[in-house]
Amino acid sequence: MQAARSRYPVREREAMIGTLLFYRRIASPLHATRAGIGAAWALSLTAAALILYHPLCLLALLVAVLGAGWGAGVGPRLARSLRTATIVALPIVLVNVLVSRQGLTVFARLGDLGPFGQGDVTVEAAAYGGVIALKVTMLILITGLAGLAVDPDEMLRMFRRLSFRSALTATLATRMLPVLAADSQRLAEAQRTRPAGAPAGARGRVALLSAVVGGSLDRAMDVAATLEVRGFATARSAAGARGRPRRALSRHDIAFAASAVAILALAIAGRMAGVASFAAYPRIEMPTDAGTFALALALIAATALPFCDRRGIDP
Repeated sequence: MQAARSRYPVREREAMIGTLLFYRRIASPLHATRAGIGAAWALSLTAAALILYHPLCLLALLVAVLGAGWGAGVGPRLARSLRTATIVALPIVLVNVLVSRQGLTVFARLGDLGPFGQGDVTVEAAAYGGVIALKVTMLILITGLAGLAVDPDEMLRMFRRLSFRSALTATLATRMLPVLAADSQRLAEAQRTRPAGAPAGARGRVALLSAVVGGSLDRAMDVAATLEVRGFATARSAAGARGRPRRALSRHDIAFAASAVAILALAIAGRMAGVASFAAYPRIEMPTDAGTFALALALIAATALPFCDRRGIDP
């Protein structure tokens, strides 16, 4: 029994490491950056993906984010997120092609679709659906990169002066998710080792879910009792942290802060200057001049440059 119990923490850590969006400190410039600046950098990429509509600029951002994942050492896990984003993006294109009737360049006629009208499939509808799908893919990848490379505990410590109990609750919740994933794995393996095998279909999933929920409630009671014994129930604020000296900005903090400002400035300037404009209806209109290519290259450079400095990145 003791040997089996000692294996559980190892399995829980393996489940946490193998889960896509869980943070693990590794040697990379983004991991070495303080959480607030890393989150601001991810938000600047998100804003750029929402501001820009030109396919070339969005593809440049896609390449930049994938390169950032490689530079942060989370490329394989980010690739899994890309596969998930592809599954989400394809239906977006398909629905827009079948529903939109605004384009003028018809390349297929599906006939009368009843309440949906004439089924004319246009190039403009496919292009606009592709742009929206690319935006959704970007948001999924940026969120995945931030979840993998920005320390959630450090982020929550930034907010504990505002609400200590809320920060503590959020911290415990994020830490419990890998444990619940490990519990579900163990219970599923136990189901498969039964003589009759695991229950099939919805019955098996409901049984597994009820077991995981029941175990999580028991664990929550144990954690609550432990926190109460240690005096967390009477804590009013993180007063002890106020006297802690502030950590000086590192070279990585400055590099990613400058990168965030540059990415946002490039996106806004490109949109206002018209070099990143895009219109799908009634005909596709988008510039493909030197300014557009320069903007795309500048976005890649602004995103990738902070990863070139590999000094001082040890965990």
